[in-house]
Order: sequence, then structure tokens, then C-alpha cells
Amino acid sequence: MIKKISLVLMCMLCLSTFALAGTPKPTSDPKMSKEERDKLIQALLDSQKELLAAIENLTEAQWNFRPAPFKWTVGETAEHIALAEGLLFAQVERALAAPANPDWEAKTANKMMLIEGPLAQRQGKAQAPEPIQPLKRHMSRAEILKLLKEGREKSLQFARSSNADMKSHTLDHPFPLFGTLNAYQWLIFIPMHNLRHNKQVVEIKANANFPK
Repeated sequence: MIKKISLVLMCMLCLSTFALAGTPKPTSDPKMSKEERDKLIQALLDSQKELLAAIENLTEAQWNFRPAPFKWTVGETAEHIALAEGLLFAQVERALAAPANPDWEAKTANKMMLIEGPLAQRQGKAQAPEPIQPLKRHMSRAEILKLLKEGREKSLQFARSSNADMKSHTLDHPFPLFGTLNAYQWLIFIPMHNLRHNKQVVEIKANANFPK
């Protein structure tokens, strides 16, 4: 009788071990955590505040000062930031419209280091895609500031309210450095890109020939 019970217990243990081995490893939560949401919102607020403080009270001469041929003015840099916000938000929407990526964790791992590092810190050079190059658009100063504020308000509203599975939906970045990014990473790309060009504004204003 004891042998029979022992055999049954051994069989149950084997079945349990097999069942556990065959259970897929649970993935991380694809939704934004509270900490991630708070970080995103604060970055959106801080990067815009920093930019507006640097540009809103400039004279027309300062706004249009070109530090060198083919270099952007403060106004053109602000226009690029505004145009890029719309393009980047559209990438967020494209990512969310795509089917969930089963390999999202592996494909998007460690990408925040690139977004918060080389991108935000203005390391390396990159050619802006033609749709967000300001040189041919000639937007007025009022139009640029309006676009900056409206675009950021849209991004903020989404960051505050979205409950989508932001991290499991991905879209490839055209620059190989970044590769596959998830929708959350595309969204936080907005303020990090803003910070990158805030540094450009500081560089322009530090030029020895910048109008007083």
C-alpha cells in the first residue's frame, strides 16, 4: 500500500514538473507603469518649459540670427522641434495600430539608454528627414509657437490618459542606431528630441556674433 501511494506521488510530481516546464514564461506588463507615465509627462513639461524660456523673448534679429551658412537659426530650430513632434506622434499611432510584437521585450531592450543618451545629449550628427526640415517652409514666428504649444498639448493629453499596451506594439526607426522601438519609446522620443535641440538653441545664443 505504501509503495502504491509513493508511486502515485512520484507520478503527480512528474506531471507537475512537466506542466511547469511547458508553461510559457510570463512577459512584463506592456502598459506604462506609473513611474514611466510620470517620467514621460515630466519630460514633456520640462523640455517645453526650457525651450520657451529660451526663445519667447528674443528680438527678431536674435530669432533670425544664422551662426554660419547652412546652419539653422533659433527660429528654424524651434520650427524643426514643432514639426518633429507631429511626425513622432504619428509614429506612436502607427506603432499602436500594428499587431502586438511577440518579441517586443527582446527587440526594444536597452533602447532607453540610446534615447536618453546620444539623442537627448546631442551626441553625434544626424540629417533631419526632409518633411521636418525648416529651411523651405518659412513659417512665421507666431505659427511656429502655436504649432509647438498645440503639438505638445496633444502629446501631454495622450501621455496622461492612454491605457494602451504601449510597450508591446513596435515600429522600426529609420536610423539603424535605434532599430525597433515600442510606442512608449517613440512617445518619450518627443521630449528627448526637444532637449537635444534645446542644446542647439543654447549653442546659437552663445555665438560671439549673436545680436545683443
